[in-house]
Amino acid sequence: MESENLSKIIQLRHELHMHPELAGSEVWTKNHLINFLKENTKLQIVDRGLWFYVYYHYNDLADNLGFVADFDALAIDETIDLAYGSIYKGKSHKCGHDGHAASLCGLCLEVDKIRPQKNIYFIFQHGEEVGMGGKDVSLIVEEKHIDEIYKIHNANYHQEGGFPLASIVYTDGINNCASYGLNLKFFGKNSHASLPEDGKNPVFAMGKIIKFIEENTKLYGDDLLLCTIVEVKLGDKNFGKNPGFGEMSMTIRAKKEEKMKEFIEQLFNLTEKLAKTYGLRVEKEYSDYFPEVYNHKKSVEKIKKAAKNLAYTLIKIQTARSSEDFGYYTKLTKGAYFMIGNGEDYPKAHTVEFDYNDKIIEPYVEMCKEIIRI
Repeated sequence: MESENLSKIIQLRHELHMHPELAGSEVWTKNHLINFLKENTKLQIVDRGLWFYVYYHYNDLADNLGFVADFDALAIDETIDLAYGSIYKGKSHKCGHDGHAASLCGLCLEVDKIRPQKNIYFIFQHGEEVGMGGKDVSLIVEEKHIDEIYKIHNANYHQEGGFPLASIVYTDGINNCASYGLNLKFFGKNSHASLPEDGKNPVFAMGKIIKFIEENTKLYGDDLLLCTIVEVKLGDKNFGKNPGFGEMSMTIRAKKEEKMKEFIEQLFNLTEKLAKTYGLRVEKEYSDYFPEVYNHKKSVEKIKKAAKNLAYTLIKIQTARSSEDFGYYTKLTKGAYFMIGNGEDYPKAHTVEFDYNDKIIEPYVEMCKEIIRI
């Protein structure tokens, strides 16, 4: 990677880091990226509202190749001392999306000069953290007939101790679990605490659901199925009242999407049965849906070949329990998701100590350039 380009990209990454924006509200971030690319490349830029893409056109007969980067931040305070730390309270780039977006800009700068014999689409996506971005943006795959698509993430949270700096971390087949956010509301009837038989307390139904979850989840293997209860609400510290309302929220994830949907159906059947038994009304709400991310074999082979050509260490891992909305893209075309190691003992993503490692910007760009060459 040209040293001048690398310096520009590191500076851009720091600017993005200072101005984090949450999913769906990345206005400054998007405009700043567009302005940078207008000033530093001759590539075509197409603004699609919440997101945008940039493209390099070789000719109409060439393969269409896509690369995706997200640019939303997290609702986490910046507590570490950085010269380019977040200027917004309660918001920061603790997943590294500032680095992903800046690195993709770096690829734009390089492609603009090397002029490869392929058509390249650089896709800058909003809202990855809540699963909305991939659903909105993946339509570009069919619009532009993209033959193959890739996404790269910094890697340090899948393995205790992290991964060696600039190592290439990949998975065959399913790379990330499918997941769903589910909220259940139970409407019963209040009564005096001394007369529970006059009320309809959801506690027993909720307890049986929690027990069902505990007994029907698996942590490992092809049948991996998790249901993490993230919040439970029931009543308050009023010792004279038998509560009539309860609520529980959970994240359901599985290696195989059909397994997740099967579990949800079982959970719903049990919930309806318990609601009838205890005289409750139930409301169900979905959120944060992520499809499984499937890595296609030919795309994985290109990743492995690129890493070997560049003498980067290759590390194969099992399916990650975390979710990524890149699965929307690989449902529509060939492609793969892979990661670049931040370094052993490096702070983990989604923690207050984390800051994207500028040392993996160049490996990110070089891997993409090599994939384009193959």
